[in-house]
Amino acid sequence: MAQCMITTKDNPYDPFTQFDDWYMYDLDKGYSSCCYLARITNTTDQMTDQENSKEIERAIDEIIKYDFMNMYLKLKHDA
Repeated sequence: MAQCMITTKDNPYDPFTQFDDWYMYDLDKGYSSCCYLARITNTTDQMTDQENSKEIERAIDEIIKYDFMNMYLKLKHDA
């Protein structure tokens, strides 16, 4: 099952393998991408891991769709 993460085009870190560095860079730039994603995502504990992953990908796609500054990217990683 593929997992998706959101990032910005200027962030040099990989959120899959360098999350702490990626997260600090994201916060330092004032993006708060994780908080933004959490506001858009509708996940619950009652959903399966696969359902949650699909919902996260849907939310990332929505963020990118309305990204008028063209700064976000979706990254995929096969788990």
